Amino acid sequence: MEQLVRVRKTYENGTALVVHVRESACSGDCHKCSGCGAAKEAVLITADNPLGARPGDLVKVVSQTGPVLKGAVVLYLVPLALFFLGYFLGDLGGGYGPAAGGLGFALGVAGVVVYDRKVVARQNIGYTITAYAEASPARADRKED
Repeated sequence: MEQLVRVRKTYENGTALVVHVRESACSGDCHKCSGCGAAKEAVLITADNPLGARPGDLVKVVSQTGPVLKGAVVLYLVPLALFFLGYFLGDLGGGYGPAAGGLGFALGVAGVVVYDRKVVARQNIGYTITAYAEASPARADRKED
């Protein structure tokens, strides 16, 4: 996945702290839809900096897709699969299908929460700065050293 971010700080170990501003999925015209109140959220990410980007540069960052897809599978498929498994087994056991399905779904959601905390603790998604954005004013104004 590729995103445009701004470099906030660089480190001597070849990484950079970049900021990505998450915006609402809507068009941002809150007055058209009675104001959803969706606020912009700044997310700080540490990325490998092989280009030597400097603070203020607008750059493209690529993230690994494997961990993101794995997270999506866990988030969506595990609770759904446990719901249907619980429903099927509960229905075989005397008509408790809906209750067993709900219990299976709840167990799936609990599993997702545990998985999410484990992933956040490891921070296993890697980010790499791959290119400068074409309209990076900080890069255009900077003189070569």
